[in-house]
Formats: sequence, structure tokens, C-alpha cells
Amino acid sequence: MIDERGNRMHRLRHSEGWIFGTMLFSACLSLLASFVLSVDAIELARDPNAALSCDINSVISCGQVGLSWQASLFGFPNAFLGLIAESVVITVAVALLGGVRFPRWFMASAQFVYTLGLIFAYWLFSQSMLVIHALCPWCLLITLSTTLVFWSLTHYNLREGNLFLPKGLERRAREFVRSDNDVFFVAAWLILLIALILAKYGAAVFG
Repeated sequence: MIDERGNRMHRLRHSEGWIFGTMLFSACLSLLASFVLSVDAIELARDPNAALSCDINSVISCGQVGLSWQASLFGFPNAFLGLIAESVVITVAVALLGGVRFPRWFMASAQFVYTLGLIFAYWLFSQSMLVIHALCPWCLLITLSTTLVFWSLTHYNLREGNLFLPKGLERRAREFVRSDNDVFFVAAWLILLIALILAKYGAAVFG
């Protein structure tokens, strides 16, 4: 009974409905967070002293993060990039759920572009933690959802051999995801991030 349940869970995690559904749900969360942050950015542009709904204390403060130069790295609010990028991810996820099969070069390109997005998200996270010394709940949601989209996309591309890897590396990568090692890796990674936040800010995170 336990083995059968485990096999069902294994098949579910490797099903395209689960992979693309996770991608779609996570991208929708990122889009929502980007929308809220875009509205907040406009509000802060009108009034830098505006009190935002997620300004809870000195640690949990969207306003403090939103007023930093890191929040507008390219001369406009970073959240605007999220509105564009996550809309594309949602479109791709819906198409994949609907049975569309994109060319290998397209999926490899999507992996490359989203990897840049992941790096950017974690750079912003590190800036919040180590430089700004404030955390934005909506930004944290984007960090989480970007991580889930990235690993869903990576899982699929490794499984399908879309990344033009050397034969030996591709075989090991497929075995890595086939054995659900990526699930454990992502879970451990997210737990580590939570631990880092709590270690740095402790009870202040909870107001």
C-alpha cells in the first residue's frame, strides 16, 4: 500500500499536468506580486512618505525596499519587468498544458532567459537582506515563485533533453530528476532561505 502510494506520487510529480500546473500557478503568483509592487511603486513616486499596506515594522517594509535604488535598477520599477516576464511564462505554461510542443531551441532559450531572471531575483533578495536591511513580503513571494517556475522548467528540460548538454551530463541530469532529487534539493534550498531570514532578523520578522 505504501509503495503503491509512493508510486502514484512519483507519477504525479513527473506528469506534465503537475510540472506545467506548478509553473502556471507559480507564475500567476509572481504576476500578482509584480502587479501589487507596480501599484506601490507608482504610489511611492507620487509620495515617497506614503504608508504601504505591507509596511509593518523596520524589517518588514515594502516602502523601504521600494525607495531603494535597487528597486529601479534599470531606471524604472523592477516590478514592470515582472509584469512582462510572468505574462510570457503564463502563456508558455498554458500552451504546454494544452499539449503544444515547442522546438528544442525555444525551450533552451526559455531556460537561459529564466535563469537570468532567477539570478536577478536572488540578487534583489541578497540586497534586501544584506544592504537594505528590510524585507518586502511581495518580493519574497516573487523569490519563492521564481524558484518554483525555474525548477519546474528545469525539470522538464532535463527530462526531455532540451538543454544541449554533453551526453554523459545529460544522462546524469535525467537520472537526477527521475530520482526526485530535484524535489529534495528545492525543499532544502527553501528551508535554508527561511533559516537565513530567521537567523538574521529573528522575531522581528513576525512584527
